[in-house]
Amino acid sequence: MIVVVDMCLPAELAELLNNAGHQAQHWSDVGNNKALDTEIMEWSAEHRHVVLTHDLDFGDLLFMSRKTAPSVVIVRERDTTAKVLILPVLNVLEQFASELKEGALISMSSRMVRIRLLPLEPKSEL
Repeated sequence: MIVVVDMCLPAELAELLNNAGHQAQHWSDVGNNKALDTEIMEWSAEHRHVVLTHDLDFGDLLFMSRKTAPSVVIVRERDTTAKVLILPVLNVLEQFASELKEGALISMSSRMVRIRLLPLEPKSEL
């Protein structure tokens, strides 16, 4: 599994993920810094990468697309420095590796993880 770290997160996070044995690239190394979220989503799906972002729009894009890729991990922390994020992100990548390979949306912080498998479907009312 290869992770593409979105522009809203520091490039150092990709470096730390690589140092920890994961494959990661910062979006600035593979695409246009001003790319739209839809472009990042399409590129990531085509290349079978997991998107790591702080941008809530990616969840909306997945819901509207009804697609099974790419997997997206949304970090829900105020402090998005690499040193703060690395351990919680590593835990999520390792704990949910099989779900991310199959297609998932994960919302996470240092204290919680919420996962939904793709494609996202509207929740039914009871």
